Amino acid sequence: MIEPAKAAKASGKAAATALWYVAPRECALNDLELPQRGPQDCLVRTLWSGISRGTERLVFEGRVPVSEHDRMRAPFQEGAFPFPVKYGYCAVGTVEEGPPVLVGETAFCLYPHQDRFVVPAGRVVVVPKAVPARRAVLAANMETALNAHWDAGSGPADRIVVVGGGVLGLLVAYIGARLPGAQVTLVDIDPGRAALAAALGFDFALPQDCPGEADLVFHASASAAGLSTAIGAAGFEARIVELSWYGEGVVAVPLGGAFHSKRLQLVSSQVGQVSPSRRPRFDYARRTQAALSLLADARLDALITDEIAFTEAPERLPALFAGAGLTAVLRY
Repeated sequence: MIEPAKAAKASGKAAATALWYVAPRECALNDLELPQRGPQDCLVRTLWSGISRGTERLVFEGRVPVSEHDRMRAPFQEGAFPFPVKYGYCAVGTVEEGPPVLVGETAFCLYPHQDRFVVPAGRVVVVPKAVPARRAVLAANMETALNAHWDAGSGPADRIVVVGGGVLGLLVAYIGARLPGAQVTLVDIDPGRAALAAALGFDFALPQDCPGEADLVFHASASAAGLSTAIGAAGFEARIVELSWYGEGVVAVPLGGAFHSKRLQLVSSQVGQVSPSRRPRFDYARRTQAALSLLADARLDALITDEIAFTEAPERLPALFAGAGLTAVLRY
């Protein structure tokens, strides 16, 4: 059998290399042949791609529930869950070929981990000049955080509590802290998050010191204990926005106590749809552009804690998924 890269060279077509999850806790770099680029397509050479420790850990471990196989599909995914599957959705690269207005631009695309790829021009979003390519991999998380605030109806002077200090929780708190007069507290079990919270402009508390009577509470810890803390932090008729995804897990929700007497709202927020409050005016592209513009802050580089060479991904990803940290990036 002729290897795809050799076949591509023989045919004169461009070759690429992609990361595949091939078995539980095992991944590999596979060569492939790129499709022929059409007049309205872009050829992108990847500079960086981001790894979601939450979602991609489930993919890496083969723990995507059967009921979620369709909903969990990423744009341009190949293969099928559980394995083998080419997965990922935080790619940033240089447009090498395509419509003249895009050639040479740095662009973000919801594409799996691959060193070169061809996509329709409408699926890439130009990264603002003020945002470095490496930081732009946070766009997908920032988009989720922005959508969550739209779902919550956040506003100036709100008392906001965010439970869960992962990347998503940190970005939700970061956006909230930019609202005039807002009082924002991040709650996490790791006291090490306090310094990062201070650097990003909001308060920090351990769960036992969580403030109460919040106007809005965001939950992003993906744990029953965190959800209990979030409900306990809510004031009268407050809204609790659930951002966690639990996979196949069944989570105990403490709906006793003051949950009913306080008339609390528990709502879900998920990035797959633009929030109803903005849907008449924002399509996906405009929302992505908004998220990218919010990344023009050098302080957000602190959310990228791990960097791996793309060629070393198969050897290093198992340890990365087993460890702690925030966003990890692949360097191409």
